[in-house]
Amino acid sequence: MKTGLIVRVFGSEPHGWETSSAIQAVKHSTQANQVEIITNNTGHYDVHDAWRSLLSLGMKRIDCTIGEFTTSGTLRLTGRELRLWG
Repeated sequence: MKTGLIVRVFGSEPHGWETSSAIQAVKHSTQANQVEIITNNTGHYDVHDAWRSLLSLGMKRIDCTIGEFTTSGTLRLTGRELRLWG
């Protein structure tokens, strides 16, 4: 079963932060097939927009969690999860 993960990050992106490398790190640490990261500057407007994107890629299970930027400029998953319906 293909799994997707939405990471909603609050706050400003650190200087030089790259979405693609963060997605690869999250994929590796969570074993998700696809990851969508939502920040103020990424292409998704909200969780529902990222959810539709993952559904269109064939994801059967989609989880959503909160992330935060650390003082060193990396993305850290907080472990707090959001409930998705549908």
